[in-house]
Amino acid sequence: MPNRDGVSWTALISGYASSGLGVEAVNAFNLMLRDGVFNLNRITFSTMLILASSLGCIHLGRQIHGQIVKLGFESYLFVGSPLVDMYCKAGLIYDAKLVFDEVPERNVVMYNTMITGLLRCGLIEDSKREAIDLLRDMRMQGITMDQYTFGSVLTACGSLLALRESKQIHAFIIRTNYKDNVFVGSALIDMYCKCKSITYAEAVFKRMTRKNVVSWTAMLVGYGQNGYSEEAVRVFHDMQRDGVDPDDITLGSVISSCANLASLEEGSQFHSRAIVSGLISFLSVSNALITLYGKCGSVEDARQLFDEMKIRDEVSWTALVSGCAQFGKADGTIDLFEKMVAQGLKPDGVTFIGVLSACSRAGLVEKGYQYFESMVKDYGIVPIPDHYTCMIDLLSRAGRLQGNVEIGKWAAEFLQELDPQNPASYVLLSSIYAAKGKWQNVAQLRREMRNRGVRKEPGYSWIKYKNKVHVFSADDQSSPFSDQIYAELEKIHCKMIEEGYVPDMSSVLHDVKESEKIKMLNYHSERLAIAFGLLFIPSELPIRIIKNLRVCGDCHNATKYISKITQREILVRDAVRYHLFRDGKCSCGDFW
Repeated sequence: MPNRDGVSWTALISGYASSGLGVEAVNAFNLMLRDGVFNLNRITFSTMLILASSLGCIHLGRQIHGQIVKLGFESYLFVGSPLVDMYCKAGLIYDAKLVFDEVPERNVVMYNTMITGLLRCGLIEDSKREAIDLLRDMRMQGITMDQYTFGSVLTACGSLLALRESKQIHAFIIRTNYKDNVFVGSALIDMYCKCKSITYAEAVFKRMTRKNVVSWTAMLVGYGQNGYSEEAVRVFHDMQRDGVDPDDITLGSVISSCANLASLEEGSQFHSRAIVSGLISFLSVSNALITLYGKCGSVEDARQLFDEMKIRDEVSWTALVSGCAQFGKADGTIDLFEKMVAQGLKPDGVTFIGVLSACSRAGLVEKGYQYFESMVKDYGIVPIPDHYTCMIDLLSRAGRLQGNVEIGKWAAEFLQELDPQNPASYVLLSSIYAAKGKWQNVAQLRREMRNRGVRKEPGYSWIKYKNKVHVFSADDQSSPFSDQIYAELEKIHCKMIEEGYVPDMSSVLHDVKESEKIKMLNYHSERLAIAFGLLFIPSELPIRIIKNLRVCGDCHNATKYISKITQREILVRDAVRYHLFRDGKCSCGDFW
């Protein structure tokens, strides 16, 4: 072509860019400038900005920005939006905001670009609030919003836990054409779930006339993240009946809910589905399965899956480390942690909870201190109460704090000052006083709890049978099978006494008669669940129990006797770790 103008050059540049030839497109742009062509148009700049953004080349982007200012295109909306988007994707949010503010006339696309960019910038609270302010600005400017606007702002509200603002936006959405939009409905569900308003999320979900995999997944994930694991599994099955195929996020989330329920059988079925559908290749699914097997006490299955994975990330390693730690495999946990670090992967706070717990079990005081210091100094992780609990456990098990009432009292008072409504410190101090027979001090602590409105979390144990979860509390009479359960407990108790079982009265924090203490021990929640399992779970299958609190010493000892007498395998997952009882012994080695 003897005469090449900006239009012909732009056509060539666009052709290169759309064909994925980014380097050639950049070379063509530079040749055009050297050719003395300056009759460029907005399409030229828009194409080059999109290209710079996709290449992640902020240097090129800034050069193009300079040309835009030089030729007077900075006020053009068509150029302003991709310029804002480029700076946002590069993490230069303040540059993006400067460009945004300098464009005199903005449309919904530019607002959406700016809002989305603000939400991407490290989830900084100020930026999220600014995103909400931009929505108000759009309303004042009379700019019509679309589904992406509402979706982005609802995401901001959910991240901020801004329920009041979310309800106002929801009310506004109801007055628009987007009240039945599946994209907006899914964002509303996600937002309400993040704000822990499950009832509102359910209401939105039920009113939706059309649901896709995103809306189903939003509800399922919301249930799981708010502790409603059974409902999450139910939603998955409802979704299947509705003919909607799950994606990797859906499947990973429902497997996580199975892990929380310790529902190995159902989780294994999802494992099979992941293999058949090909979703097993997604890290989120494989990591959820490793967590499932770890939490269900099947560490060998977790390790096998881990070894079969072609790609692993920090979550994969942490899931296996945590699984080994919960099952009491101290040496294996520490070995895994060292291999993880050797491969250049960065452990997080959860990983360190696992390895510190392993150090406690193995009595490795100095190594535990080294890991704790490394966590803070080398990885910049701020310790949370769980890390301090591991260190206290490590020291106490090593005999550094044994039986010292004064240290226990000081620690409990310090914890009460940090978190006055947390019952843990009161319970721990009550245990110390009760062990020393100081019942007046125990009574005084209980009065303090009542006066401050502090309530101890009641102990619950649950067992799954025929796709139904049966929940028990201490001395529970609510089950329709109560007569059979209590008769089974009495029968087992007599056999335990014959085998040499002696009740450990120190587990009862009440000043009552010995016969009453024995009765209280015999009807703890986990024993009721175990009796149910003995009655209804087939003898060839293990009895799997979950308990929300730590297993008391007497119940731990009693379960060893029960496993020997009945020749049943009993797995109990408490708040600390997994216990596998078999033939009168526990996998934790009586160290938990």
